[in-house]
Amino acid sequence: MIYLDHAATTKTAPEVVEAMLPYFTECYGNAGSIYKLGNESRMAVIRAKETIAGTLGAEANEIYFTSGGTESDNWALKAVYEACRDKGRHIITSKIEHHAVLHTCEYLEKQGAEVTYLDVDGDGLVDVEQLKRAIRPDTILISIMYANNEIGTIQPIKEIGEIAAAHGILFHTDAVQAYGQLPIDVAACHIDLLSTSGHKFNGPKGVGFLYISKKAKIRSFMHGGQQERGRRAGTENVPGIVGLEAAVRRVYCSVEEAECVCNLEEEKNAERERILRDYLISQIEEKIPEAMLNGHRTKRLPGNVNFSFPGVEGESVLIMLDMQGICASSGSACTSGSIDPSHVLLAIGRSPEEARSAIRLTLGAENTKEEMDIVVGELARIVGKIRESRL
Repeated sequence: MIYLDHAATTKTAPEVVEAMLPYFTECYGNAGSIYKLGNESRMAVIRAKETIAGTLGAEANEIYFTSGGTESDNWALKAVYEACRDKGRHIITSKIEHHAVLHTCEYLEKQGAEVTYLDVDGDGLVDVEQLKRAIRPDTILISIMYANNEIGTIQPIKEIGEIAAAHGILFHTDAVQAYGQLPIDVAACHIDLLSTSGHKFNGPKGVGFLYISKKAKIRSFMHGGQQERGRRAGTENVPGIVGLEAAVRRVYCSVEEAECVCNLEEEKNAERERILRDYLISQIEEKIPEAMLNGHRTKRLPGNVNFSFPGVEGESVLIMLDMQGICASSGSACTSGSIDPSHVLLAIGRSPEEARSAIRLTLGAENTKEEMDIVVGELARIVGKIRESRL
């Protein structure tokens, strides 16, 4: 099998599984209990917050554990709107956000919010000048994703954050695809809220976190007990949190005892993925006629490759690739099964037919140049066969 769908999910790393196991069977105490067994779980949660905070330039009490990116996005948008709607009801986002943001915005519009959906250019970059023009006296939140999950385009987050800060507007970024792949400094980028998900960087599924800066005075998302300082009730998923921390350490920490900072080895891995990505792009463009690269050529995630192949149905290509043991996707795993063309590809100017012909190939640390050659060969054969059948 050749796995090229790392944007959908990644294999849980062996050291992550190893770190989690004792918290299922030995250190199984409730983190809210006062006795020793519970205290062991509570200390594991505290350590995880400290580790994660160090990777962002944040403080431990600004990290809140969630079930993943979707919950984090929902919490950020809904809680800001609830807390700030007396000051204003205007939210700014983009047309290429993940549906966890877009559908939440649609929900908030039914609650009285007014949402501006920014355009992007042909590479998927937000129009910063349009953002400036969209700001109103009643704007309370700007939510722009760090890097797009379908086409990999990395947004000018620092510039957007500076604009938000200059106008006193809270800034949220969905960093589900970016965290673990790109260095992120929340202070330097003026980020007030940031969403992540552990399974995108070899952590377990069902756990992530929301960074909430101290200046973001938002309310509780889930009501009940006093977990997460009363902001997110419910018994902590300690094994998941421990696994998340182990995945973070794997990416950001050189040794177990070191302060978590950007790992030089991980930088090398990212550069290796960029080289492999660019090789795959060049080979597809060379060997498959009319292949159309989607997303910015250089301002994109290290392992993201997205192409449209006019004249074919992307779903047919995926099925035929799967028959050859190659795992790929047509876009976000959260929208698989939808008959609608990708909203991201439509936003960058692709026609519905071009959008439906798109294939996303996302690389990981274990992929090789030899695998890329196999994939390009099979992809060229399949696309050619489908096109010939339609003549």
